[in-house]
Amino acid sequence: MFPRLPILFCGVALGAIATIAATQPRMLMMGGAYASATDSYKQLNLFGDVFERVRADYVEKPDDTKLIASAINGMLSSLDPHSSYMDAKSFADMEVETKGQFGGLGIEVSMENNLLKVVSPIDDSPAAKAGIHAGDVITALNGEPIKGMTLQQDVDKMRGPVNSPITLTILRGGKGDPVDIKVVRDIVKVQSVNVRKIGDDIGYIRITQFTDQTFDGLKKGLSKLGKDTGASDNKGYIIDLRNNPGGLLDQAIKVSSAFLGRGEIVSTRGRDPDDVQRFTASGGDLTKGKPLIVLVNGGSASASEIVAGALQDHRRATILGTRSFGKGSVQTIIPLQDDSALRLTTARYYTPSGRSIQAKGIEPEIVVQENVPADLQGEDQTHGEAGLKGHLESQDKTEEGGSSAYVPADEKDDTQLAAAIALLHGTQKSAFFPPDPKAGIPN
Repeated sequence: MFPRLPILFCGVALGAIATIAATQPRMLMMGGAYASATDSYKQLNLFGDVFERVRADYVEKPDDTKLIASAINGMLSSLDPHSSYMDAKSFADMEVETKGQFGGLGIEVSMENNLLKVVSPIDDSPAAKAGIHAGDVITALNGEPIKGMTLQQDVDKMRGPVNSPITLTILRGGKGDPVDIKVVRDIVKVQSVNVRKIGDDIGYIRITQFTDQTFDGLKKGLSKLGKDTGASDNKGYIIDLRNNPGGLLDQAIKVSSAFLGRGEIVSTRGRDPDDVQRFTASGGDLTKGKPLIVLVNGGSASASEIVAGALQDHRRATILGTRSFGKGSVQTIIPLQDDSALRLTTARYYTPSGRSIQAKGIEPEIVVQENVPADLQGEDQTHGEAGLKGHLESQDKTEEGGSSAYVPADEKDDTQLAAAIALLHGTQKSAFFPPDPKAGIPN
């Protein structure tokens, strides 16, 4: 078995074929399973035949390495939108990105109808500064249509030397004429946590994504806020997870724990009914029980939904904004022997109350829509996980599309943030704020 990477998009359990082949009695007892494995090996022989025929007879001499990589990519991409193969370079790039600093454009993308869909640009990244928005559809890169290319090929094409330009052809809102936007690649430094005061009595915590620096950044930020704001004057905290595309599972668990102190945060369940892992909070609530409001929108995905779901189920926070993206699966990074790796969906995750948000998202208790400018209306909407081709279906077959992912550049126009501030100051009332901890799941 190859070693497994400890950065969890989740744990993994690999293969049982060796066990089946090792003992004759087990083969006899599991005749159906053995026959199935035999059929699979016959299909692999068929693949070998096709591979040799291509090598021998294709009009031009093919690159064997590219042929194999394309075959693996095709197999994985047929499973779901989040499973993929990473060659050695892509794997190394991914490891760098989780450290919070890398070269590129600074956008999170997904594949939708053979086109690239922007989930969200990273704050202060080259893409954000150039005017790329969540929900934009990228139809071409440097004038070359991307239709027919894999997600990994598109991502590789967008990477490049620092200070080198690339032109993205963007279709906004599924209508109108495409526009070309030039973006100059740069070192993207992801300061995943930004903390500041709003007025003299509210702590504002913006988490842009979950890298291996996130929890440490949160602790430092909360410590600074504690010094800047007297405990008696502190009305509470706003945790802004809007357009946060997710990241590392362990960081989502640590961040949730910082606000909960105790109780279950998330559980993951694989294909085997016995393959269940539960993660619980520890270490105490770093905010000392102060009121919390969490902002989410259509660009809040994966790890950010884990945090929002845990705080919502325990009635520790009120969720405000629009429905989140709905990515309720976890991926494991599995290194391979040639320094490449698989990114494989290995489990679904469940909030503390046992609900799966796959292809549904987190529904805010308080729905607040932003005032989207006329020229951006329509393009602010994400289709969510349910809109991705080949996505894992929700287990009860009821699914919800995406929602608005628009966040105004000017804070004075931010109606969601204004609503959160009004609730904390008491100038606006809601039956959902503050939430009643007794109505949450037992700790």
